[in-house]
Amino acid sequence: MPKKVVLIVVDGMTPEAFERAVDGRAPALSFLAAHGDYRRGTSVFPSLTPVCLTSIATGAGPDVHHIPHLVWWYRAEQRIVEYGSSFSALRAAGITQAITDTIYNMNRRHMSADAVTVYEALEDAGLVAAAVNITCYRGRNRYLPTIPWVTKAAYGPKQFFYYGLFESARTGAPFAIRSRAAGSTDLYAAAVGRWLVTRDGFDFLAYYLSDYDYSSHLHGPAGAEDVALARVDAAVQTLLDAAGGGDAFLERYTAIVVSDHGQTQVEQAAQLETRLAPFEGQVVVAASNRAGQVYLLRGARTDAAELAAHLDAEPSVEVSLRREGDEAVARREGEELRFRPATDGWALSGDATILDHPDALHRCWSALADPNAGELLVSAAEGWEFADLGGRHHAGGGSHGSLVAGDSHVPLLTIGLDDAFTRITEITPSVLAHFGVGVIADAV
Repeated sequence: MPKKVVLIVVDGMTPEAFERAVDGRAPALSFLAAHGDYRRGTSVFPSLTPVCLTSIATGAGPDVHHIPHLVWWYRAEQRIVEYGSSFSALRAAGITQAITDTIYNMNRRHMSADAVTVYEALEDAGLVAAAVNITCYRGRNRYLPTIPWVTKAAYGPKQFFYYGLFESARTGAPFAIRSRAAGSTDLYAAAVGRWLVTRDGFDFLAYYLSDYDYSSHLHGPAGAEDVALARVDAAVQTLLDAAGGGDAFLERYTAIVVSDHGQTQVEQAAQLETRLAPFEGQVVVAASNRAGQVYLLRGARTDAAELAAHLDAEPSVEVSLRREGDEAVARREGEELRFRPATDGWALSGDATILDHPDALHRCWSALADPNAGELLVSAAEGWEFADLGGRHHAGGGSHGSLVAGDSHVPLLTIGLDDAFTRITEITPSVLAHFGVGVIADAV
């Protein structure tokens, strides 16, 4: 029987922060790095948490799992879906609907039935999967909320812990959402992780630490290292200690440490709706953080090409993307690159430097192939962010979502896996191969 696997996802940690941390500033991460293989990996586009975590958990991009953004237009129901850009954005979208979308519908209705999560695949093969706080949690087991007056069930893996709202067992973990700024969410995760490792109660554990991203949004990517790094390392150390120390942990487990996306500093915010105001009544703009989606409404008298040209004069926009027939089109500063998959890679027409971003052709094609994506996708310029539905933004702090390297690169450490993958979509296939379970492959 192969070793059990622990996947540690540190939301929003950049490769630079990880590389500095494992020089000794973070003892637990340093210990793991000294025993593993490290490289920089690549996220998906948009590099936003719901898209990224679903890509990690399904081993596929947006073209397969159909989660397009943090906020998007649900064509089937003619309404906005908002997964939590800010409290103001949730309120603008409708609090009850937004909470239902975030907690339940993303997994049960919005994520494609054709996508298979790592939990579903492993448990169908007779193994036990565990998930702590990760927002893509879909499994086969039914759970009622811990709040007595809420009766809607969720379906997760056999060991399922979701911010204290759903729990497959009582662990004594503290309340998760009492002080995000002080790291309460990761303290909850650490307590649950200790409980699970002490009991060796899983074959696969997805251990998601979200507080680093929260600090990076507030203080910027550099400031987060001073505020949140020690808390992240303590949450990792909790797992090592629960196994009897670092050596004992690695005797029992294969480990993966990764971020879902990076972050970059933002100093200016733009309202994408303002630039597209001449098309009011013809489009819906869904923008947040450093990526946007523009949807054409029924009867629109414009098209994606006209919208893309209109954004040439917008300083907050670096690249726009659209589909035309069997080709994708990237537009930047008035110039265009057309591309499509070919038997020997990619067929290109135009200036290839328009997409001089990490793994850009693959990531853009996948994003455009998502049936829930807009007709026009927008990636923000360096230093800019798009205000959300509630008008909120992170100017003066950090943000992510765009194609640029700082948003797109992630630290990737593997211990005990021979597979030297470099995309976050390759994590689940590698885990399944490790257990000898049929591999889920990215469609692109």
